[in-house]
Amino acid sequence: MKTSRHSQLPRSGRSTRRRIPKVPERGEVWQVDFGVTQKVRPALVIGIPYGDADRALIGVIPHTTAIRGSQFEVVIPARFLAAGAFLVQGLVAIPPKFFLRRLGVLSAGQLLEVERCLARWLGLRAG
Repeated sequence: MKTSRHSQLPRSGRSTRRRIPKVPERGEVWQVDFGVTQKVRPALVIGIPYGDADRALIGVIPHTTAIRGSQFEVVIPARFLAAGAFLVQGLVAIPPKFFLRRLGVLSAGQLLEVERCLARWLGLRAG
């Protein structure tokens, strides 16, 4: 009987090791399932990591291709996104299980542009 390095794999050819899911991080863009009403779409992770005592929710800003020209739409060109904008008025908290896959990361300058627009929409001033 021949043995090979593949002989330890199950018949499916896939490893039996469980993948540890990656936790979405601030500045990353993920494909997120927003449910029936908003469908699956890209979203920017804007929230900070939650702790053990916090609810397992991640703050995101959805990306839309239906641009209206609002002051609260931030157009960010990225190779991993269709032409569109991040809609800061769509800020929502989503449980980690609805994050499907990581698409890419915004640069520090791009993230700052979204943060400034979000602060303006929320009426926050730098202190």
